[in-house]
Amino acid sequence: MMSAERKIKIIEYVKKHRTASVTELSQQFNVHETTIRRDLIQIEKEGLLKRTHGGIMLAEDRISEPPFHERENENMNEKIRIGKYAASTIYDGEHIILDSGTTTLQIAKHLGEYKNLTVITNDINIAMVLSKKKGIKVIVSGGTLYQDSYFLNGIITNYALHSFQVDKSFIATPAIHVNIGLSHFDEVPVSAKVHMIEAAKRVIVLTDHTKIGQTCLYKVSSIDMINEMITGIECNEYETEQYTKIGLKVTRV
Repeated sequence: MMSAERKIKIIEYVKKHRTASVTELSQQFNVHETTIRRDLIQIEKEGLLKRTHGGIMLAEDRISEPPFHERENENMNEKIRIGKYAASTIYDGEHIILDSGTTTLQIAKHLGEYKNLTVITNDINIAMVLSKKKGIKVIVSGGTLYQDSYFLNGIITNYALHSFQVDKSFIATPAIHVNIGLSHFDEVPVSAKVHMIEAAKRVIVLTDHTKIGQTCLYKVSSIDMINEMITGIECNEYETEQYTKIGLKVTRV
C-alpha cells in the first residue's frame, strides 16, 4: 500500500474509532511503527488528526455535552439492557451512588422494591424516579442545577460526595480507553465523578459500545480505579479483551 493511500485509510480508521495507538495502526496496516509515526506526523500537519502520547485522535472533539433529550434516545435498547443488568447487581442494605446520566437513569427505572437501600445521586431525573419506589432512601447531593442535563454540580455537590463511603458507585462516562482510563469532554462534571469513585468500595462503569476506546480532553480516572465495566453486546470481544487482560471485569449484556 502506497503512503498516500495508507494515510487516507488511517484517517478513516481513526474517524471510526476516534482514537488509535501506533501499535494498533502498525498491526492494522502491516507496517513498522516507525512508518506509522512518519504518517501521523504528516497527517497532523494537515490538521486532520491530532497526535497523542503513543497514538492519534480526532483533531476536533466535543467541548460540551448534548442536552439530555438528545442523549436519552441514543442507543436506547443497549442502555436499557445495561441499566437492567446493573440494577440486578444491587442488593438490599447497600449504600450506592448513581452518577448522572441516561444509562444510570435506566438503573433507577429497573430497581424493584427494597426494605433498606440507600441511593445517593446528583441527578434530578434519577431522584424523581426513585421517589416512587418503596424501601429506597434517596439522598440528593445538592449543588447547582444544569438545566440541559438535569444534574447537580459544583462546590456543594463535591462537598456532599466527599462525605460519603458507599458499597458501589455506578459511573457514566462519554469515553473509556484501556491506556488513558475515563475522560470527559467537559471539565464541569469531573470533580463530582472523582469523588464518586473515591467514595466506593467497588466502582462500576456503565457505557454503551460507542464510548469504548474513546478519549476526551479532561481525565477523570485511571483504569486501575475501576472494578467492572458493563456494556452492550454491540461491543465486540476484541475490544473488551484489552480490558480483561489488565484485570478489569467486563460484562456484555
